[in-house]
Amino acid sequence: MAIQKPSIPKGTRDFSPAEMIRRTYIFDTIRQVFRTYGFLPLETPAMENLGSLMGKYGEEGDKLLFKILNSGDFTGEINDGNRHNPAALGARICEKGLRYDLTVPFARYVVQHQSEITFPFKRYQIQPVWRADRPQKGRYREFYQCDVDIIGSRSLINEVELIQIVGQVFRALGIRVTLKMNNRKILYGISESIGHADKMMDITVAIDKLDKIGIDNVNAELLGKGIAQEAIDRLQPILELKGSNKDKLNTLKTIIASSETGLKGIGEMETIFGYLDGLGTPLDIEIDLSLARGLNYYTGAIFEVKAWDFEIGSICGGGRYDDLTGIFGMPNTSGVGISFGADRIYDVMCGLDLFPEEANVTTRAIFVNFGGAEERCALAQLTALRAAGISAEIYPENAKVKKQMEYANRRDIPYVVMIGSDEIQRGEAQLKDMRSGEQRPVPFAELADAVRR
Repeated sequence: MAIQKPSIPKGTRDFSPAEMIRRTYIFDTIRQVFRTYGFLPLETPAMENLGSLMGKYGEEGDKLLFKILNSGDFTGEINDGNRHNPAALGARICEKGLRYDLTVPFARYVVQHQSEITFPFKRYQIQPVWRADRPQKGRYREFYQCDVDIIGSRSLINEVELIQIVGQVFRALGIRVTLKMNNRKILYGISESIGHADKMMDITVAIDKLDKIGIDNVNAELLGKGIAQEAIDRLQPILELKGSNKDKLNTLKTIIASSETGLKGIGEMETIFGYLDGLGTPLDIEIDLSLARGLNYYTGAIFEVKAWDFEIGSICGGGRYDDLTGIFGMPNTSGVGISFGADRIYDVMCGLDLFPEEANVTTRAIFVNFGGAEERCALAQLTALRAAGISAEIYPENAKVKKQMEYANRRDIPYVVMIGSDEIQRGEAQLKDMRSGEQRPVPFAELADAVRR
């Protein structure tokens, strides 16, 4: 039997220890900001009942769900009636699926545990999700999301806090970004004003692709969905609207003046900007009327974040959903949330070399192993360094010093500690800085401070 070459599925990645140190830095930074705003941690299972997932992401989203075959003899469910009908067949042989995002499982959790929750409920969740998408740069089939949501409150203060969180996270990570905003009520008002309120979902799904496929292809898709050419022509100046955020809103008031829902969306945007102006939020915010976020459950403000200095898709996005829990039997419970794409953030930070030294160094110091009494003394000093909170280790074998030094170099360990018989008698260690090459004696009592500095 031929030996199979090991591999992983397309759209997934292994992460080396060095990469994991960097990823953990991102997670810790985001988690700390979430906690600062009073959010509580939550985790849900990797798989959900398929009925909880289907129909929540629109027709295109449903196609990207990874379905899990039933255990046991699932072939018994295959018959002539469903053999050639993928949807019917899938419903019989797959009862579970991998979660597509963290928001729908969160809504399911809220409904299931509503008697235990204090509302408004503020939670954060950092876990992987899976989508059967075509892998490409910045798009993976398995990736982490860092979500933060408030459910049980309609106050626009929640949107303001999410915008502040975005600003604080990306300032902490050193990434310059623009936060793009729109409102699904405004999109409804636009659809209504061009005479196609009944086609709002088709319109939003199409214009959400504007950055990816361009205006001509968007128009072609709209035409294919039954949108009249006259309506498409009336849509163009709206998508190309220029000027300040205030100018855009003022112009929109005239364009969609006949839409009560659309005007309500404009009022919400004005309220949010009014709060932010008073707080002086140092974040570049732009109203983008082509921003639609194709997920079915958004009903109010929607957000998307783009990096300035690195070519990649959105690295953060979210919005307001007024009745997501209604699909699970708990209606009229509004929520709003935003999701940070950890994998794309990682790619941006690598591409721009933004990781600080502490996100690149795992071990601060390594002790050379000379064996015998020297080894026992090194172990004692190693224990003292660890007790002082310093990441340190000892080479496990009494190998040649050259080999131990090469190991420290390959691991990019900044300090090497050497304790020989003479050092034991003097109560000191030789501390070598592997970057500068400088070596000096340091008393045992001062070793932790010297390594820390």
